[in-house]
Amino acid sequence: MLRRLVLALSLVSMPAAGLNGGALAQDLFRAPPQNAPSGGAGNPPADTSSANPPAPAPAAPVLPGSPTAVVKPFYEHLGLELDLAERKNFIDPAKTVLDKSDALRKSGQGECLDPNMALDNADYDKLAIDKSLKTIEAVNGDEAKVVVAFAVEGNAHRLEWKLRKVDGGWKISDLLSVTGEWALSQYQCE
Repeated sequence: MLRRLVLALSLVSMPAAGLNGGALAQDLFRAPPQNAPSGGAGNPPADTSSANPPAPAPAAPVLPGSPTAVVKPFYEHLGLELDLAERKNFIDPAKTVLDKSDALRKSGQGECLDPNMALDNADYDKLAIDKSLKTIEAVNGDEAKVVVAFAVEGNAHRLEWKLRKVDGGWKISDLLSVTGEWALSQYQCE
C-alpha cells in the first residue's frame, strides 16, 4: 500500500513538474537549451504584462522511510557520504568502495573519492543548489532509484541513487552521475 501511495504521489507530481513517463528514462529534469527564443513564427512571446505566471505546484512530501528520505540528508549536510557514521545507509558495491577509500586515507596514501560526490564533484553555492534541487523516485519491488537534479552556476547536474530494501529499510547500493558519467561502484580505491 505504501509503495502504491509513493508511486501515485510520484505520478501526480510528474505532470505538475512537466514530466511524463518517458521523461524518466532520458529527459528527466533536462535543462532548456541556452538562448532559446522566447517566441518565433507562429509562437509569439506570451504577454505577461497583465497576468502573473502560475505558481509552481508544491513538491510531493518526502515520506519517512522512503528512498528519497534516505537520500535527502546528503543534500542537507554536504559531504555526508564520506562520514563513517553514515556507512549504515550503504550496502555493496557502494559500501566496499567507501570502506576502501577510508582505508586508503588512513594509510596516508591519499584520497580516492571527492568529498563532493552528491553534488557531482561540482563547486557549489548551497543556497543556489537548495533553490534548484529536484528529486523523483521510482520503486520497483525491493529496488529503487532516486534521481536528483540541480544547477550550479548555470550548469545542470543529474545524479541517480540506486537503493535496495534490506531488512525492511532502504540502503544505497550505488551513486551514478548521469552528467559526469561516473559511478561510485567503478572506483578502485586501492
